[in-house]
Amino acid sequence: MTTQRLGDAKRRMEGASRAFAHELNSVRTGRASTALLDRVQVDAYGAKTPLNQLATISAPEARLLTIHPYDRGLFQSIEKAIQESDLGLTPNNDGQIIRIGIPQLSEERRKEFVKLVGKMAEEARVAVRNVRRDVLNEVKRAEKEGEISKNEVGRLHDDVQKLTDAEIKIIDEQLHRKEAEILEV
Repeated sequence: MTTQRLGDAKRRMEGASRAFAHELNSVRTGRASTALLDRVQVDAYGAKTPLNQLATISAPEARLLTIHPYDRGLFQSIEKAIQESDLGLTPNNDGQIIRIGIPQLSEERRKEFVKLVGKMAEEARVAVRNVRRDVLNEVKRAEKEGEISKNEVGRLHDDVQKLTDAEIKIIDEQLHRKEAEILEV
């Protein structure tokens, strides 16, 4: 039962750090990345739909993204969704393809993005700590009900803390890599 609790805690904590890593991909760094547009939702066919389900997105150059909509009737909706996003990008449409030039980030914008990823990292850390809290509460409950011994409780506390520290370290490493990428000129 205890290894099951630890395995579940590890899986949930890793999920939080994977979600954080995925979110980091959508933060602009001055280089073209198709992941930048992952969070863009387009009003299409009466519903908000992720852009990557409506078009092929590619990065043919370091500072250019191209979007090939599957349906030509969606050009306006796609452009509008990109302009309304918090990415600060301006799409250009030639009737066949939408091109988005990725401008160099200003120093002020870089600092804003560093703050944003710092906030995202703190949310990921909180998610990991919430998993720790849930597991430790369950351990306390199991101890009260006599399912596990006092010694086992101490060992579980230590093991859960080690898992927590390891995942937070991973999150911090991801944060520092992304910050360096953003601040790189």
